[in-house]
Amino acid sequence: MSNPEPLIKLTNIHAGYGGMNILHGVEFSLLPGEIGVIVGPNGAGKSTTLKAMFGMLHCSEGSVIFNGHDITNKPPEKLAELGMAFVPQENNVFQTLSVQENLEMGAYVRRDDYSHLIDHVYEIFPALKEKRNQDAGELSGGQRQMVAIGRALMIEPKFILLDEPTAGLSPLFMSEVFDRIIAINKAGVTVAMVEQNAKQALGFAHKGYVLASGRNRFTDTGAALLADPDVAKSFLGG
Repeated sequence: MSNPEPLIKLTNIHAGYGGMNILHGVEFSLLPGEIGVIVGPNGAGKSTTLKAMFGMLHCSEGSVIFNGHDITNKPPEKLAELGMAFVPQENNVFQTLSVQENLEMGAYVRRDDYSHLIDHVYEIFPALKEKRNQDAGELSGGQRQMVAIGRALMIEPKFILLDEPTAGLSPLFMSEVFDRIIAINKAGVTVAMVEQNAKQALGFAHKGYVLASGRNRFTDTGAALLADPDVAKSFLGG
């Protein structure tokens, strides 16, 4: 049997802001159906890697291949049409719109009946169904994060990028968001995620990437990285 092609593959990515590179040759790839978690210290280039993947900043070198297409430096709206969705860490909901209206905004490019997709989001996030008429700005941080992820699911993505989905959440909400991410993945969506709660996230990651100073330091399965004493000592506080 031939090996499956990666759904997403970054090769030798150099990218940054204002002409100054933060990433210095980053590599990243996931097979269809995998969860990949990017961890590392602050300033390592984790969120920058996601933004380079999603065309939110210019790659000066390297390539990004998605589902067989070279998408290097393509604009995010084109990537959404190909089946990619990005959930930023901050400012990721329309605060004055209701939960239901936020989900409808996620379907703005659709011309078909998407009511079944809203039902699907409510199945994944039952707490949102109860609050569907409430303004998103009135929700807890964890529930707002669920709205943001739910809105991204409205385009039925093949691949979802999550930037710090549990930032600032209580341990209870953190576990709930992680459970929902696993459920989304089991439904067939490939996931790339930057996460501060590294131990918990690597516990369910198919692949883990440890970045430091804009470079790959360790790459392995999530379980292998958790078991690696060098990773634990340097990056997991253990």
